[in-house]
Amino acid sequence: MSILELQSKEFAKRHIGPNETETQKMLHEIGFSDLDGLIGKTVPSGIRMKAALRIPRAMSEHEYLRHIKNVSLKNKIFKNYIGQGYYGTITPSVILRNIFENPGWYTQYTPYQAEISQGRLESLLNYQTLVSDLTGLPLANASLLDEATAAAEAMAMFFNLKNRQDHIERPRFFLDTATFPQTKDVIYTRAIPFGIEVVEGDYKSATIDETYFGALVQYPNNIGSIEDYSGFISAVQHIGGHVVMATDLLALTLLTSPGELGADVAIGSAQRFGVPLGYGGPHAAFMAAKDDFKRVIPGRIIGVSVDAEGNRALRMALQTREQHIKREKATSNICTAQALLANMAAMYAVYHGPAGLKAIAERIAVYAQTVAAEIEARGFELVSEYFFDTIVVKASDVAAIRQKAEAQKINFRYIGNNLVGISIDETIIVEDLFDIINCFENDTDPVAFDINADSGTYRLPAALIRKSSYLTHSVFNTHHSESQMMRYIKYLENKDLSLNTSMISLGSCTMKLNAATQMMPLSWSHWASIHPFVPVEQAGGYKELVDNLGKYLCEITAFDACSLQPNSGAQGEYAGLLTIKAYHEAQGNPHRNVMLIPISAHGTNPASAVMAGMKVVVVKALENGYIDVEDLKAKAAQHAENLAGIMITYPSTYGVYEETVKEINQIVHDHGGQVYMDGANMNAQVGLTAPGLIGADVCHLNLHKTFAIPHGGGGPGMGPICVKEHLAQYLPGHVFQGDNGLHHAVSAAPYGSASILLISYAYIMMLGSEGVKSATEYAILNANYMRSRLGKHYDILYTNDNGLCAHEFIVDLRPFKKTAQIEAEDVAKRLMDYGFHAPTMSFPVPGTIMIEPTESEDKAELDRFCDALISIREEIKAIEDGVADVKDNALKNAPHTQQVVTANEWNHSYSRQEAAFPLHYVALNKFWPSVARVNNTVGDRNLICTCEPTEMYAEA
Repeated sequence: MSILELQSKEFAKRHIGPNETETQKMLHEIGFSDLDGLIGKTVPSGIRMKAALRIPRAMSEHEYLRHIKNVSLKNKIFKNYIGQGYYGTITPSVILRNIFENPGWYTQYTPYQAEISQGRLESLLNYQTLVSDLTGLPLANASLLDEATAAAEAMAMFFNLKNRQDHIERPRFFLDTATFPQTKDVIYTRAIPFGIEVVEGDYKSATIDETYFGALVQYPNNIGSIEDYSGFISAVQHIGGHVVMATDLLALTLLTSPGELGADVAIGSAQRFGVPLGYGGPHAAFMAAKDDFKRVIPGRIIGVSVDAEGNRALRMALQTREQHIKREKATSNICTAQALLANMAAMYAVYHGPAGLKAIAERIAVYAQTVAAEIEARGFELVSEYFFDTIVVKASDVAAIRQKAEAQKINFRYIGNNLVGISIDETIIVEDLFDIINCFENDTDPVAFDINADSGTYRLPAALIRKSSYLTHSVFNTHHSESQMMRYIKYLENKDLSLNTSMISLGSCTMKLNAATQMMPLSWSHWASIHPFVPVEQAGGYKELVDNLGKYLCEITAFDACSLQPNSGAQGEYAGLLTIKAYHEAQGNPHRNVMLIPISAHGTNPASAVMAGMKVVVVKALENGYIDVEDLKAKAAQHAENLAGIMITYPSTYGVYEETVKEINQIVHDHGGQVYMDGANMNAQVGLTAPGLIGADVCHLNLHKTFAIPHGGGGPGMGPICVKEHLAQYLPGHVFQGDNGLHHAVSAAPYGSASILLISYAYIMMLGSEGVKSATEYAILNANYMRSRLGKHYDILYTNDNGLCAHEFIVDLRPFKKTAQIEAEDVAKRLMDYGFHAPTMSFPVPGTIMIEPTESEDKAELDRFCDALISIREEIKAIEDGVADVKDNALKNAPHTQQVVTANEWNHSYSRQEAAFPLHYVALNKFWPSVARVNNTVGDRNLICTCEPTEMYAEA
């Protein structure tokens, strides 16, 4: 290899953990002399890719940063007054540096293991409190994907409360005309498969009867007007319906809350609380509701419980509502959130406090009323009498205004042929007001105006000015200096285990390295400050990014077209199934609605199928975890007339490449169905095989898994879909891409969470064709090395005919319940004492753990994890042999906190050293869980999802 090639391939050596010496040692452990031999015995020859991937040669990190800087400059930075749910915001530097750019926050996993997630759980509890306080509703979740999908989730929740799937008594949903267009678009998408009849109209004149199950209104609305919906809400509730109010958290610092107006649910986006625009995302949506909805509200809820020592502890409450539990009985397929962005928004509120937030809102309102007054003084008429930050101006010559605006690098919103929308945000300074007003000036008179900041925000309706307090908890009234804020963020970070602590070996979740070079450009202004609805010619950098990434993903999957709109894996599933549904309908087969789903599939698969209006038929699995081909044949034949397709995961959820996959796909095709492939396990395919080669028609890709977007403590994610040519025309559309007909949007922005596409683009560009293939090979090597080591101590479930696994494998812990009264949860909690996050627990097989090391971990880290599990096996054996007490042992009492280990009293039958430092390496870099084992039952029986009064902490 030449010295030039060496530089271009440097990233692969930094991304892939094992070096050449380690590779040989690991291969020797498995019984192979080279990597090709291992891959040949692992991946069936019949599905192997023959040619190299046609993606560019690898770039060095330095070369990539120069490249992506040049691409970014193709985005033109204008001053945006477009609004519509997306606003310029100022991310406090202390939050930008210590959360958004900090791997201690962005590499965390979803907080299923509460004892090592207390920091982000507290921050998310702050987020819920922020949302609950401002909306005036007692229950809030820990974020949703975006405002439009949150609205659709609320509609679906209302529908399912008022109707049974087999008997729809109340099919109608009222949608106020003055709702954001992108929200309408997603509402229509979600309504059609459910059989919901969306009736759009003016809330003032609407007649709501018993055929309606609910309604949605916007506050302030699409044209900025502030309306009093209390009478309308009462009318809807009088006939037994529910009302969701789409709203703006910053406006609610000044306006009467939705809860006080009587709304059942409030939704919206927290983007303007310090989260960059990023051409549409990622941003945290919110949902708040009356307490009546606590058992059905979609998304995650953070709740307060206690630990084994009786101390306050946080956890994800009501986890049995999660869709992987409910499967085809689910009413939502939400399986993730926007945790990282919710944490940013929460910290923004903590930093500014209630007075600071209100001051920002008042400044915006004063600037908006100043602009309004000056434009009116120049002879223009406003559409709305009352407004917060958005005015809409009637204009006879919009073209002239637009020309003057664009000459000053200003984007207004243009509605039809005679309306100009102007939305003011916190980034606006007085000098900007001159430029805005100048667009409505006669070019001869100088622009002059007065700002009377003491006159009050008089363009708000007096009856709707907020009188109730909010954010009274001490956390929002303490950390207002940068020193305080920096220390608070660090205090919470120290409670959480993330990838900068140790490997996170969660099977099916692919917690790989999120390289710093991939992350850096996200903070650059030419990527961060672009509004999703700017004219396309201003987003040339994003167009190049989207076009190239889509092309590379098609090459990797052997498909022909790609949609980058779905902003989570579950959204990708849903979008893929809608694409199949639209195809069948276009072929004159709308009755094809049966989706075959293997019993081993992810729980979101059946949930997504139900959301897409399909009927789920479960296919059995064999003892070895493979799909039961005979059962598949029988069910495909039984449902041949109505077969829509099959959803499969490859390699299987059990971590094995099924040799029968092509036969399975052919059976479905022979009976008129389409093949949907869940992309959860693409990290075992890239460069070696591909969904399109295997016979699939559509797949979604979890960019937050295979393509290295960080998990962010439970989000963000991206789930684009790739399809064969015959499905391309049925991919999601978007109202702002001139397509709101047959193919509606699944997300609020045309490219979902567009800014984080940069991360996956960087991953592909710096690894190149050879690198992405090597990543797959090393993922398989690392998994089989661990399988080989652990197989000497534990039973390993489901390997292929050669005794090998794919990129993940399942360790059976079920025998220990009989021999030592030890369960999978005990092993998971004990791993924390060794400094590790538990692998995936009890999925896909109850009582097991599923381990996926990824390619990013070196041999030393793999060995540390194996050593920990082997040591735990010895601890179990001590119980089995009667050496350790069956009740009082290190596993049952795990995890052990610093307070417990250093307490004056120690009444256990094992030593403090065994509890806290069971292996030598643990003492070198000890990670202490901040709470003891959390009591799940207490948290569910006494649901508390907002910050408790401060005196509660003192009592604890």
